[in-house]
Amino acid sequence: MKIKNSIVIVLLLLVVSACKTNPFTGKKSMNMYSNAQLFPMAFQQYDQFLGENKVITGTKDAEMITRVGERIKIAATRWLNANGHEGYLKDYKWEYHLVDDKKINAWCMPGGKIVFYTGILPVAANETAIAAIMGHEVAHALADHGGQRMTAGVLQQAGAVGVMVATGNKSAQEQQLWMQAYGTGSQIGGMLPFSRSHETEADKIGLILMAIAGYNPDEAPKLWERMKAASGGKAPPEILSTHPSSDSRIKNLRQLAPFGKAEAKKFGVTSFRPLGRKLP
Repeated sequence: MKIKNSIVIVLLLLVVSACKTNPFTGKKSMNMYSNAQLFPMAFQQYDQFLGENKVITGTKDAEMITRVGERIKIAATRWLNANGHEGYLKDYKWEYHLVDDKKINAWCMPGGKIVFYTGILPVAANETAIAAIMGHEVAHALADHGGQRMTAGVLQQAGAVGVMVATGNKSAQEQQLWMQAYGTGSQIGGMLPFSRSHETEADKIGLILMAIAGYNPDEAPKLWERMKAASGGKAPPEILSTHPSSDSRIKNLRQLAPFGKAEAKKFGVTSFRPLGRKLP
C-alpha cells in the first residue's frame, strides 16, 4: 500500500507542477517542459533534418513560404502583445524552409522551426491556403502542444507503472490483461482525444493568425475539402485518430471564419489579400 500511495502522490505532484497557462485560451494545461528544455532539442533536430533532406531555395515557392511565415509571425506577435503577453516569443528563432518531398505535410517545431513539403503545395493550391496551414502549424508551437504531448506521455507511462504495481499480486496472465486494458483505455480514452483537442485548438488559433496577417479565413474550410479529396477517403474512424475527421474540421472552420474576421478587425484588418497565384 505504501508503494501504491507513493505512486499516486508522485502522479499528483507531476500534474500540479506541470500546469501552465495557455495564452490563447487562458486555461491551465499540463506541460512540465520549459522553453529552455524544449528549444535546444528542437533546434538540433531541425538542423539535422535539413541536413538530411533536399531544401529548396531561391524559387517562388520557397520565397512564398518565407513570406507567409513572416506575416504569420508578425500576426502572432501583434496578438500576443495586444493581449498582455509581451516577450512571449523572445526565445523563438524563426526559420521557414521548403523541402523536396511528395508527402502532404508541414510542421512547426517548438521555437518556430518550420518545414513545408512540396507535396502539400498542389493541395493548398494558393497562398491563402498556405497561410491557413502555416497558422495552424505555428499555433501548435505557440500553444506549447509539443511539451503538453510529452507530459501526457510521461503521465501515461507513470500510470502504467501504477497498474503494474497494483496488480503485482495477480497471476502473470491477469496482470497482462490489466496492462493491455490500461494501454487501450488510456490511448482511446485519453491520448487520442487529447491530440484531437490540440488539432481543434490549433485550427482556431491558426484561423485568427491568418486573418490578422491579411489572409481570408474563408479559404481554410475549402483547404480541408481539398485535403479530404487528396486522402481518397482513407482515414481511420475519428475515435481512433490523432486528428478530427475532415468533415468535423470543415464544419468547425466554417463556423469559426466569422470569428477570425472579427478578431482581425480589432487590428484594423477589414479586407483580405487575393488568394495568390495557383500553386503547382
